[in-house]
Amino acid sequence: MNITIVKGNLLDQPVEVIVNPWNRNIIPWWLLLPQGVSGAIKKRGGLQPFKELAKLGPIPLGKAVLTSAGNLPYKGIIHVAGINVFWRASEESIRNSIESAIDIINKHKFKSVAIPLVGAGSGSFNKEKSLAIIIDELNKMFTEAQVVIVEYVKK
Repeated sequence: MNITIVKGNLLDQPVEVIVNPWNRNIIPWWLLLPQGVSGAIKKRGGLQPFKELAKLGPIPLGKAVLTSAGNLPYKGIIHVAGINVFWRASEESIRNSIESAIDIINKHKFKSVAIPLVGAGSGSFNKEKSLAIIIDELNKMFTEAQVVIVEYVKK
């Protein structure tokens, strides 16, 4: 697997799809004030991905769903349920989220994906541990897609 780690902004990556660390999709998106990646997607990409997400109902912890990218220049957004109802991530939820995202990437034959540090923002998980878990999980899987792991850095 071809994995690159970069520091920067997820929404600036030249890839086909991006991963949005999301919640279990139980609380309506319009009641939430999206922060981090979700907030940036809403600000730059518009509401369409979140409207599509709302129609999909609850997402099991660690699973993923695909929506359009709204106004963003991607073929789609993979939303992973990386945090539980208490807004906490765990090693298991991060591993399962990565596995679910790669399954979608392979199913749709996407050529490249950018993945943030799942659970390390709103999920209150340690950034270094999240990165290590993501790399470890990716190394157990197969995809032909180029994988870019993005450690967020403000400009």
